Amino acid sequence: MIDKVAITIKAGKGGDGAVSFRREKYVAKGGPDGGDGGRGGNVIFVVDDGTNTLLDFKNRRKFKAQDGDNGAGRKFAGKSGADLRIPVPRGTVIKDMAGRVIHDMSDGEPYIAAKGGRGGWGNTHFATATRQVPRFAKNGYDGEYKEIVLELKMLADVGLAGFPNVGKSTLLSKISAANPKVADYHFTTLSPNLGVVKVYEKAFVVADIPGLIEGASEGLGLGHDFLRHIDRCRLILHIFDISASEREDPLEDIKKINKELKKYSPQLASRPQILVANKIDTGYEKETLARIKRYAARKGQKVFLMSGLTGEGVGELMKYTAELLDTLPPLTTYDSEIVEVEEVDFTDRSVDIKREGDVFHVEGEWIKRVCGGVNFDDRESLMFFQRVLKNSGVIEALEKAGIKDGDTVEIYGIEFDFVL
Repeated sequence: MIDKVAITIKAGKGGDGAVSFRREKYVAKGGPDGGDGGRGGNVIFVVDDGTNTLLDFKNRRKFKAQDGDNGAGRKFAGKSGADLRIPVPRGTVIKDMAGRVIHDMSDGEPYIAAKGGRGGWGNTHFATATRQVPRFAKNGYDGEYKEIVLELKMLADVGLAGFPNVGKSTLLSKISAANPKVADYHFTTLSPNLGVVKVYEKAFVVADIPGLIEGASEGLGLGHDFLRHIDRCRLILHIFDISASEREDPLEDIKKINKELKKYSPQLASRPQILVANKIDTGYEKETLARIKRYAARKGQKVFLMSGLTGEGVGELMKYTAELLDTLPPLTTYDSEIVEVEEVDFTDRSVDIKREGDVFHVEGEWIKRVCGGVNFDDRESLMFFQRVLKNSGVIEALEKAGIKDGDTVEIYGIEFDFVL
């Protein structure tokens, strides 16, 4: 059962704008006609109701959308890159690497997790009355890159909790068409199982979670890995062995499981519970049952007796479960914990200047993009670049950093001598 994976996603880069000129008879150069680059493809998560595991991500952890095509002459814009659609099971929660919720895929709607970069402008955008032959264009913008975690939290109305071998899988096989493995040894269930239960006209989903043990909230046993699957549950059926065939005190078992649930998630431990005394067919102590009923009364919980083996009491339990679900809030969904998604500020003209001897290194996302669109073999394009450096305050920043006439300026691999 693969239900938690870390992956990287990369949206497509926008295509570069084109440097092109019309060719008309008797018209010198004909004027610029370079088209814009196409938008990069988005990375989109979509719900696939045909899957209930993240197994498809076992051997593939990197996903990239298609880049946009470059612009062309005759003002032809480049083709936008194809979106990458990634199917995930319903109930998958997308988180950042810090564990904060980005989006919950329970609503069934597609979610754009990484946006493609904008296409760069062609040289038609840079023509002016004094610059009629612009020999430069803008490069496309990079698409978003993210490292994220996919965590599957099953959409089950009811979760079955309890120690190993108390009869959770047996109950699930009795009340639904699910066919979990059933055997008389610990940890028969190695992965969560889901079953749909129908009571009259009502239907609800039950999740059988691998048995908890004391210390599960610290990672012992199997239960810790799968407790996330009952995070959403509206109701917990807490099953215990009333016959005490394997463990001495059923009431202490109930308390220990509740303690583990609370350690894992106080919200989960606060969900309504029904205590289910299983294995009544093998006999039980009346005083033990009386102690459990007094405990349940203090908690405001009901106790049901049943035998998963013979089916005795199962019908009454399911009827009450369906009636109780009608009174409970809907399944838990997780709101985004990302208060503000960081967007690229295309108006930000700040730069970072680092000095190494007589070399001044200039860095800044916006100036990196400007450099990509400058034709340094063309005098007019070079003059445009110089005006950008002056008007954006880069020259002033260099002077404040102590640059002198003849020192070297390096901007993303481009070097030139500084002249006052």
